[in-house]
Amino acid sequence: MLRSCRTALTLIAAALALTACGRFTVMPPPDGEPVVLKPAELATTWTDRDGGTITLKQDGTFVADKVCLAAGWYDSLAWSGTGTWKQGSDEKQSFVGVTFDADHPEVRGRVPDAYSALKQGKVLKLWVAVGDPDNDYPNCVLTSPAS
Repeated sequence: MLRSCRTALTLIAAALALTACGRFTVMPPPDGEPVVLKPAELATTWTDRDGGTITLKQDGTFVADKVCLAAGWYDSLAWSGTGTWKQGSDEKQSFVGVTFDADHPEVRGRVPDAYSALKQGKVLKLWVAVGDPDNDYPNCVLTSPAS
């Protein structure tokens, strides 16, 4: 009985220590419901909270101006440049992957993580988690009015 009490106390102490280290504070996804979007709905200008934009064009190219994105745990949060984009989806949600042109100075072999599509009321969102999941970094969220 004494051994099980010590084990329980050790587990509680470990859980508290991990909580104090931020191990249980992963940012939740932004508000909204997963949505499947048509390419025409994606081909518009998306804006992040700091005014950065990415314009996805119908021909599969894009122009970004200081837009947030995630490229691993060592993000550069305001990328500008040109490139191509592709849409993928499952039965519930669209995903958008972007590839910057090879001459983009910050690419260095990194491929940004794909954005996931959400809809909240009349607002469409593309979002991706940013940075180390053990830290409380804000998510990268791009918005566009729903059609």
